[in-house]
Amino acid sequence: MLAYVFWHHPQTEVAADRYEESVRIFHEALREHPPAGFRGCVSFSIPPTPWMRVAAYEDWYLLEDFASLGTLNEAAVSAFRKLAHDEVARLSDQGAGGVYRLVSGPLLLEHIRRTVWLRKPQGWSYPRFYETLDAKLAGAHVNLWQRQMTLGPAPEFCLHSEEPVELAGVFEPLALGVTPL
Repeated sequence: MLAYVFWHHPQTEVAADRYEESVRIFHEALREHPPAGFRGCVSFSIPPTPWMRVAAYEDWYLLEDFASLGTLNEAAVSAFRKLAHDEVARLSDQGAGGVYRLVSGPLLLEHIRRTVWLRKPQGWSYPRFYETLDAKLAGAHVNLWQRQMTLGPAPEFCLHSEEPVELAGVFEPLALGVTPL
């Protein structure tokens, strides 16, 4: 399972409720007329981050594989989805995207209220990173995503959860409360 993650925010003169409604309409168009390989989407409002310096939105588009990413890219701006996409794009000011792969855990998108962005500590092997993370998260209901091919401005890993997760220490986490639209 892959996710195309898109961070964006409206132009300063655009009201948040108007912008959020345009995002909802676009997501509904995708759900009603899904392209091949599309498995769902969700949008969150997020506080400022190092890669989006203002309060913004984070969209997660779930996809079967990399071929589905190309299909979504074409389908998002065509047919039944074109008008809705173009309206969001017209109201947007800045955007950045990334591609993540589900590494572990069940899909939680509808229950996510927390995200923790983190990097593998310098000099650590991936097995050491995963073992240490697993030990710290024992019993937690989370899923872990890993950035693919360095596509995206955010850290390499994103942990989703419904409840706060404590990862202070070597991971240097950026924990965010998120609100689904």
